[in-house]
Amino acid sequence: MAIAVTGGGGCIKTGSHGTAGRHGWGVVTAMGSKIEKASSQSVSEELLSGWDSVVNRLRVEVGEAAFQSWLKPMRIRNFSDGSVEISVPTRFMRDWAAAHYRDRLIELWQTENSEVNAVEIVVQADIEAAKETESPKETVGSAEGAAIKPRRDELCAPLDKRFTFDQFVVGKPNEFAYAAARRIGEASSVPFNPLFLYGGVGLGKTHLMHAIAWHVRTAQPDRAVLYLSAEKFMYRFIRALREQNIVNFKEQFRSVDVLMIDDVQFIAGKESTQEEFFHTFNALVDQGRQIVISSDKSPSDLEGMEERLVSRLNCGLVADIHATTYELRLGILQSKAQKLGVSIPTKVLEFLAHKITSNVRELEGALNRVVAHSQLVGRDISLETTQEVLHDLLRANDRRVTIEEIQKQVASHFNIRISDMHSARRARSVARPRQVAMYLAKQLTSRSLPEIGRKFGGRDHTTVMHAVRKVDELREHDSGFNEDVELLRRMLEG
Repeated sequence: MAIAVTGGGGCIKTGSHGTAGRHGWGVVTAMGSKIEKASSQSVSEELLSGWDSVVNRLRVEVGEAAFQSWLKPMRIRNFSDGSVEISVPTRFMRDWAAAHYRDRLIELWQTENSEVNAVEIVVQADIEAAKETESPKETVGSAEGAAIKPRRDELCAPLDKRFTFDQFVVGKPNEFAYAAARRIGEASSVPFNPLFLYGGVGLGKTHLMHAIAWHVRTAQPDRAVLYLSAEKFMYRFIRALREQNIVNFKEQFRSVDVLMIDDVQFIAGKESTQEEFFHTFNALVDQGRQIVISSDKSPSDLEGMEERLVSRLNCGLVADIHATTYELRLGILQSKAQKLGVSIPTKVLEFLAHKITSNVRELEGALNRVVAHSQLVGRDISLETTQEVLHDLLRANDRRVTIEEIQKQVASHFNIRISDMHSARRARSVARPRQVAMYLAKQLTSRSLPEIGRKFGGRDHTTVMHAVRKVDELREHDSGFNEDVELLRRMLEG
């Protein structure tokens, strides 16, 4: 007895022979305890008894969890010519049932009822929606896609209309990431999988991801694009577990053409979410679907990520977005001023490009403040008014050094990995540079001790205090060590 998966009707057929149909049909749950009649006739008592026995035996064999997820939603819809028609809610469930339970289902049916020689598993949504949504452009079975599309759109985070490829200012620090993102957006097939974008805060990762989504939706509207944060992915997963709706969750995320996950570092240390993301990742790659991911660190530097997931993230194209250069910042300001339709003196733009170096968001925010002040107060934009309006921001930037920059500089100086700053390793070759980085973070930033501790792998504030005292002590007694710390300090302040 052979089983064939048919794409035309979204069903799986078992067997090729049938007997004369002597029975009417109804809808019977997998529990065998409820029959929703669809005609005046009913399924035979023998068939009902056989179905009840088959399901109960499978329940014992597969366990309660698998039963609730895969078998309980099954419904008997029809029995004709020796073929039993069973419906399930989704295509994903249909495929899973065929792959994992079909052989055993056939064996049990044959032992319970000799009249049953064929089993057909269909998707309920295909049956109900095909009558209303069928069109010449749709392939058979696309009714299910139409049925779940509104739910997928609800999952998608809002896309900023300003974040398109045309609005992205390209420079040396981001040209590689931009070219890779553009290739993804314009390609009809998958050029590399996944595309992993990483870089500091406010450097353009989210802009590029939105640009990809906009471009695909515009140029290839038939492709389903899903963009959301890793945090939202986790909350959706937890919600599906709580509501025992994990099958629909899998169906929603594994039926897209382009899946885009922002800030994937959020799921570091969250084992269950990583497990589900790992399987979703594999399922989409196997189907030839595109995945785009962003993070603040490279895959190898993500602490708390499973090794197998890190390996998957590294298997595609990893593109780094570096800190902005003066030329890029000036170009961004000029582009922004042009879009605002405001004439701003070149000296002001150059001044801002020199002074505000942290990230693009802060740079654009500063320009917006200057323009707004000019329009509201009625004063021309000048270097003097700019310094007056932005005095707080400029003062902060004169001394601002981020903990991430300190970690990167110290790691490079002592020839260790950035990930060692967050690790639990206690070897002196790692612990000493880590203490130096904590010391410099206390000296050069306004962060509190608990905040600094969290940036170093979630350490307690007392650990930071100990590091500061230890470095002070070593500087007094070790001139070579003191020179190293002073050199690092000057480099960071410069």
